[in-house]
Amino acid sequence: MHNFQIQLPEKVRYIIQTLKEHGYEAYAVGGCVRDSLLGRTPEDWDVTTSATPEDTKALFARTVDTGIEHGTVTVLLQGESFEVTTYRIDGEYRDARHPVEVTFTRNLRDDLLRRDFTINAMAYNEEDGLVDIFGGRKDLEDGVIRCVGDARERFSEDALRILRGVRFAAQLGFRIGEETREGMRTLASSLGKISAERIQTELVKILTSPSPDLLRTAYELGVTEQFLPEFDLLMRTEQETPHYMYSVGEHTLHALAQIRPDKVLRLTMLLHDMGKPAMKTTDGQGVAHFKKHAAKSEEIAREILRRLKFDNDTVHRVTRLVRYHDYRMPAQPKYVRRAVNRIGEELFPMYLEVRRADVMAQSSYLREEKLENIGEVERIYREILNRGECVALKDLAVSGKDLIEAGMKPGREIGRMLESMLELVLEEPERNSKEELIKYFLKRE
Repeated sequence: MHNFQIQLPEKVRYIIQTLKEHGYEAYAVGGCVRDSLLGRTPEDWDVTTSATPEDTKALFARTVDTGIEHGTVTVLLQGESFEVTTYRIDGEYRDARHPVEVTFTRNLRDDLLRRDFTINAMAYNEEDGLVDIFGGRKDLEDGVIRCVGDARERFSEDALRILRGVRFAAQLGFRIGEETREGMRTLASSLGKISAERIQTELVKILTSPSPDLLRTAYELGVTEQFLPEFDLLMRTEQETPHYMYSVGEHTLHALAQIRPDKVLRLTMLLHDMGKPAMKTTDGQGVAHFKKHAAKSEEIAREILRRLKFDNDTVHRVTRLVRYHDYRMPAQPKYVRRAVNRIGEELFPMYLEVRRADVMAQSSYLREEKLENIGEVERIYREILNRGECVALKDLAVSGKDLIEAGMKPGREIGRMLESMLELVLEEPERNSKEELIKYFLKRE
């Protein structure tokens, strides 16, 4: 990694060269430098420069004022956009997220000093190479997330940085430096001022990272308490039963790690047992029970997702999977068809993934039997699909129109008749033909 060179994309090189030819300093900065050092392909390239927004606009044909009050101009080159930001010093922050005023500076060091973590505070251009004033490269080599300068100052400027720190650690598999952890702990309560949308974005990135269990660290530092107090309750709820070897919170963290990093699936595992603390009872033998916890979990999951401003589709899919996460059935076709009907064809494969992850995060008690059952259910489910058996009203061989033609009066009764036909073919799929179902209807009339 020493005296190394970054392959700057052609257009980034062009922007930097153009600015330098006109007497300004210019560097690629931040995440793109970090990702290049890690051997990853950056998603976007940001440029920092001593040129003012007006100077920058004068040099490029097509620009957009994206954040000009903060010194940012977006330069458009053949359909690609690049943010070019003037070196700046942020004034005081009054609301834990926005600087009251921004002062432009001619000094790169001042600009790098206002950034959040050392690994995000490096700059690069081809003439000067890597500008790394705060030891970001060493922290990348050592796998440490460390604030630039004083951690408390950085976090009091923008409290979201506390969650961003956890997120970078989760995405990169890094540890959080001691002083940075202390800063997080001290300033955790200021996360209360951050909007739900910004918190949601960081939470999803943590959950879908290779290390979603960094939520444990967030809990230990008092961070989850600020926007997900329900999770803290899980961490404090023990499960005295042979099926579990951890607290509900630890089981949840293990379950997250057992499922692929899909947003809906990871949110489901995070929320699937939220109802347990409220539904916990202990019998005479000291064994814990959590009867009806799935319905309660669904209710709490909906509250949490709404509070964090998730979109309706995500809320719908996650709450449905939470509601059915513990739905079990004998591995026989009629039960599986009924389950597919109830849970929904589109979500059923995800339901199977959720069940499997849940079992894998339990104790080894009866684990083989549980997994065998899920495997059988999955096999039967595939057969049902292959045979095109009816699992929903839309798959019935007759429609309301057919029933009217066969002499039924339009009205509510039609819906009821179709429902009872669906019940019939869920039990006996071979009867899903127009002829059979009209015969059934005439018999019932």
